[in-house]
Amino acid sequence: MLIMGGLALSLNYLPGKRSRVLNEIKKEWKEIEKKRLSADIRELYRSKLISAKPNPDGTLTLVLTDKGKQRLLKYDFEKMRIPRQRWDGKWRIVIFDIPEKQREARDSLRDKLKNLGFHELQRSVFVYPLDCGNEMEFIIEFFNIRKFVRYGTLDSIDNELHLKRIFEGLIG
Repeated sequence: MLIMGGLALSLNYLPGKRSRVLNEIKKEWKEIEKKRLSADIRELYRSKLISAKPNPDGTLTLVLTDKGKQRLLKYDFEKMRIPRQRWDGKWRIVIFDIPEKQREARDSLRDKLKNLGFHELQRSVFVYPLDCGNEMEFIIEFFNIRKFVRYGTLDSIDNELHLKRIFEGLIG
């Protein structure tokens, strides 16, 4: 929980979201037994999900290994949802051109966008009405496709009435 909380804090730039993450970490921390925590840390270390980095003052800093980061990303990725929020009248657009040699990442990105509720305007162009910048950053990093994906915000789009009907449950 603490490791996931740290990752969530690093991916969220909005103070309100950070506050919620910190409150959740605080609640979880109170429930953790110290013995159990020690055992869990030892197990993470043995599984090579974390490594210990000695500090000059004699303490240790626990750091996620690449294997640990992949496991954490996979865990969060499967549970990811875009939080409900008031619509600000803008459209979020995702455009991608991922090469054939990365077809699996391209197809998985397309499936994830559909799963999150995005509307497919064209084969490689998706639109969504709510702010989802943090979630898109996470997805792009998860698939390691940053140079092939663009994310932006539109003030208007010519088929806005059609999109409003599609997303009427989200935007009211």
